[in-house]
Amino acid sequence: MAMTAVARETVFALRRQIAKIEGTLPERLQAPAGAPLADAGSDLTIVRRGLAAALPDAFLPIGIERLDAALSGGLPKAALTEIHGLETRDAGAVAGFALSIVSLILSQAQGLPILWIGTSEIFHEAGFPYARGLHASFGIEPQQLLFSETPRLVDALWIAEEAARMTALAAVILEIRGNPQRLDLTATRRLHARAQGAGRPVFLLRQAAEPEPTAAPVRLIVASAPAVPRETVAGPLAGSIGHPAFTISIGKSRTALPGQFTLEWNPDERRFDERRGEERSRASNEWAENPVPVVSLSRDRKDPAAASGEILAFPAAGSSAAISSTARDQPSPGQRAAHLGPRRAG
Repeated sequence: MAMTAVARETVFALRRQIAKIEGTLPERLQAPAGAPLADAGSDLTIVRRGLAAALPDAFLPIGIERLDAALSGGLPKAALTEIHGLETRDAGAVAGFALSIVSLILSQAQGLPILWIGTSEIFHEAGFPYARGLHASFGIEPQQLLFSETPRLVDALWIAEEAARMTALAAVILEIRGNPQRLDLTATRRLHARAQGAGRPVFLLRQAAEPEPTAAPVRLIVASAPAVPRETVAGPLAGSIGHPAFTISIGKSRTALPGQFTLEWNPDERRFDERRGEERSRASNEWAENPVPVVSLSRDRKDPAAASGEILAFPAAGSSAAISSTARDQPSPGQRAAHLGPRRAG
């Protein structure tokens, strides 16, 4: 019992120290009043921080009751929010979820644009959103989404800090790759303070990154989820692909309540739906029965290429076999210009 009490005291001391470092000192970080620390009753401790006591309109509801409850009402409108993708292949899911949130924001902030900031590295790796897809899937007009591409991270951070203080923008998105040393706790504190001062949300999209301490009160880890068949009047349409789906994990929140949710984005009604119970099981079964290869087969081939055989010997230099082989491998005069021409990127 004594060891349990010491362990709980250590945990509360660490939580308080982390809150001080991140600039979000909790309102209540102690065991229930009148109960001994070792006999508090349960291990569930609700940690309420600064934004948890804000007005209801200080949050952007995602539209899923369980998720909004775990986030104390939704995503904060005047704060820094992190959206993580743990692997490079999750870049599309992270960007798609961010665009879904942007669609919800623009439905309340008519006429104000969104600024999307990123380095050349991340845009070359993950690409830019497709203009026609923005309107069809998210109801975002191309002129409502502004992009700023910078060669260095320090330039992207400067633009993000300056843009975060502007009330002429509905939101600011900063997309980076990995865990660069320059994006430290001090840099995220500045972004969070600017967002609070302007009353506008700032979203930090971290592709292929590991969670690390920042000043953001909320961190969501996003990955793609298998789609279920499209629903029709007669039931699910076999072989079809339904709405895009995301797996959302709460890595950090104001209430310190973890959770994982599977959400579908409805592009027609511009809202999220939660996939639960039978739908989640059906999606898992569909994925198990029809797995998709990571790399597709070569064109016009039904089977992969056969394994290479052993190399027994090379022809001696200067021999007739070597000369004929070298001549056979050279391009013809008509092909030489194309052979020496520059390769297309992408």
